[in-house]
This record gives sequence, structure tokens and C-alpha cells, in this order.
Amino acid sequence: MATGRNVMRAVRVSEFGGPEVLKLLSDVLLPNPKENQVLIKVHACGVNPVETYIRSGTHARKPALPYTPGTDVAGVIEAVGEHVTVFKKGDRVFTNGTISGGYADYTVAAADTVFPLSDKLDFKQGAAIGIPYFTAYRALFQKGHAKPGETVLVHGASGGVGIAACQIARAYGLKVLGTAGTEEGMNIVLRNGAHKMFNHREADYVDKIKEFSDVRGVDVIIEMLANVNLATDLQLLSPGGRVMIVGSRGPIEINPRDTMMKESSIIGVSLFCATKKLMHECETALLAGIEAGWLKPVVGPEYPLEKVAKAHEHLINSSGALGKMVLLI
Repeated sequence: MATGRNVMRAVRVSEFGGPEVLKLLSDVLLPNPKENQVLIKVHACGVNPVETYIRSGTHARKPALPYTPGTDVAGVIEAVGEHVTVFKKGDRVFTNGTISGGYADYTVAAADTVFPLSDKLDFKQGAAIGIPYFTAYRALFQKGHAKPGETVLVHGASGGVGIAACQIARAYGLKVLGTAGTEEGMNIVLRNGAHKMFNHREADYVDKIKEFSDVRGVDVIIEMLANVNLATDLQLLSPGGRVMIVGSRGPIEINPRDTMMKESSIIGVSLFCATKKLMHECETALLAGIEAGWLKPVVGPEYPLEKVAKAHEHLINSSGALGKMVLLI
């Protein structure tokens, strides 16, 4: 809740570092929406791995300090700026970007990064759409050129992007394989689009995937932890197969010859590189998925705004994701 008419609570980062640099302040000025912007009363905000990298100062993108993290909010329009006609006060919405930051009671966002939130989804689910689903769609189709009938392996399928990729791939007619590190994680993904799951903590899981994919291999791999899995991924690909790098936490040594034998590709994926036209394509596909009923975000750990540092610690140190982490505002 805002503590006065013109101030609100917001998490501020004044220096790069560990989770302890996330400070919740209660006297941050309420932002005002300018031309083509909206002010949103935030009900929930998704927590994305990239936000931990940016906060630590290890990411290529370094915002000017101080800043408030958070791009994926769900809430209610509080006010609109000039020239905004598609939204009005009281509308339920979700975002895939903010201007003033989403770890706050209120946030300002550009109107073209704000989308209507269907009554089929609650605010927590709305906060779990943004980066995960836009990234998954971009990885599968805009960069990975996946086609119906192909086989996709989602490596680390039980987190936000992984579940999104499984739901989308299943809806578009792909054969969906996934990995997770726990029985619970595997079961969640099987309920959300995967045809077959493998436990990546088992020593022989790679052999099991090869056996299941009938020697030929998989056409597309959505990779969340490339610094651990990339060399293995190259062994699993079909001729002409593609590994889509969605996440990596460091370097890895690979043998380039492994790409030559199958003419396979390693492709990086970043929403920051997507044009407005490509983002609009993602938006159109995902809103249709919500309407059709197959896009249903799985909400995982929930933290109140006061526990934001613990949320980041959990995200970094978790041994296995179970759905999308959200902050409740």
C-alpha cells in the first residue's frame, strides 16, 4: 500500500552486489505516466533470473543507479498518460516491461508493453507471463524455427520459461521432451505439455533421451543452463538441429566438430534484441493462447515484497525450479 498520496513502497538498488543490496523503501515518489504511458497499481511481479544477474553487476546491461528491478507485473490501471486510448482506469493488465520498475506498489509502463489480463487468469499468473512466455515463443519460432512434428527438448523444464516452452510447443504440434531434477518438477511439466520427462540428476538420462528419440536425435533444444549442458546438447541433436541458449551462468568447453558432423547450430536468445514487430508477433500468439485456454502459467514460490532479498537468494540457490516465482505486492 502507498503510505501517502504521493509516495509508495519500492525496492531500490543503489549499488551492484548480492541480494542484500535490494532495499525496500517506503518513501519513494509515486511515478507519473507521461505520453503513451500508464500507471499500474501492482498486485504481483514476476522474478526473473536475469534480474539477479543485473543486480549483481555481472550482466551486460547495467541500469543507472539507483533503480527498481522488475519487468513483469500484473495489476490494475490507476491512470493513463496522454494519447493512451486502449486502456482506462480499472482495467486488469499484465506487462513485459516497465519504465520505473515492478518491485513496487505502483509502476509506470509504456502502453505498448501492457496487455489486457483475461479473467481466466489471476494476478499471480499474470505476473508469470511476460519474460518467460515471450522468451519461450521467441526461442521456439523466431530463432529456433521449430515446426509441427519436430521434437523439442526443454532442458530445465520446470521453471517459468521451461513450462512456457512446453505449453507453447505442445499447442503448436511439436513432440515435447523435458528434463527436471525432481519427481515433483517432472510431474508438473507432464501436466503442462510434455509428452515425456527425464530426470537430469540420473547418470544415464542422456542415454535415455537418445533411446527415446530413436537415435535420430532432437530437432530443437531449449537450454536454460548452457554452461553445464551445452556439450551434452550437441550430442543429442538431429542433423540440422538447433540449440537455443536461453540461460547460462558461465563458460563451458565444447568440441566444435560436434556441430560440423550434423551441421547443427548454437543460437543465443535475448528478448532485448527483438524488434517491436517481432514482439507484437509474440503478443498476438500468446494472447490467442490465453483465449484458447492452453496458456496457463504455473505459479511457484511466492514472496511478499519485504522478503525480496530472500526471493533472489532462493532463485540463485534453488536445486530445482517448480513454476514461476512471484512477489506479492
